[in-house]
Amino acid sequence: MLLDSASLYFRAYFGVPDSLKSPDGQPVNAVRGLLDFITRLVHDHRPDQLVACMDADWRPQWRVDLIPTYKTHRVAEAATEGEEEIPDTLAPQVPVIEQVLDALGIARVGVPGYEADDVIGTLATRAAGPVQIITGDRDLFQLVDDARGVQVLYPLKGVGMAQLIDEAALREKYGVTGTEYADMAALRGDPSDGLPGVKGIGEKTATQLIREYGDLPGIRAAAADPLSKLTPARRKNILEAAPYLDVAPTVVRVATDIPLPDFDPTLPHEPLDPMTLEDLATRWGLGTSLTRLLDTLATTR
Repeated sequence: MLLDSASLYFRAYFGVPDSLKSPDGQPVNAVRGLLDFITRLVHDHRPDQLVACMDADWRPQWRVDLIPTYKTHRVAEAATEGEEEIPDTLAPQVPVIEQVLDALGIARVGVPGYEADDVIGTLATRAAGPVQIITGDRDLFQLVDDARGVQVLYPLKGVGMAQLIDEAALREKYGVTGTEYADMAALRGDPSDGLPGVKGIGEKTATQLIREYGDLPGIRAAAADPLSKLTPARRKNILEAAPYLDVAPTVVRVATDIPLPDFDPTLPHEPLDPMTLEDLATRWGLGTSLTRLLDTLATTR
């Protein structure tokens, strides 16, 4: 089980009341919400391995170099250059989340220069057995692969109500397979990630083009072929988008071969560092959110 950690703690932050506070009055709703999510996931799915994948770099420079608008809207106008705009009361909770995961012994993996998506992509590609990816980010649908048992659990209302995304679900909703999803995403663009897409091509048109021409290179070849059945307007838009389409696949596709640090993904059944965990629980008032997780971990042997 691979957790898109930032996706989950953002969801926890906005879904759990900020009235949950530490003894000294600091909000811990994201911390406790994430612990509750992990408890539910472990209880419901019983993974034997669990990795919390982290954004060591939420907006890697190599992606920005290719598409300068990549995630620009997420940068706070008043923030230091390169700093992501996140709520003031969430940022202080992230180090607490990291410390608690470490004390629990839950593997936490981030790689400088890469996003959590890239860590997930690499781990999912290397895994020998079934993989469940927990994320609210549709970009990771591109990793879905029935033959290898790679699925996405896409939370709807918390992780207890998550939509299972396999190839059948992708075909039903988008008309594409996992491997085709990235091409569709590149063509349609994504304003939330600063990806312009191709003028006049939305989701349905992108899917239609993939069905007709196979993949992005096939679509571009059709645009360059005056005998193809593309309409003049569509041909023109695809050809004019050539500079974008030259680089978009590299930006949109998650990396699947990044260097990873050594770590133990085994789901812990007892805390790795009980004393530190006890101190964190007292300092931050983690209460039943932590005790429920510890009880659940202990009973998954």
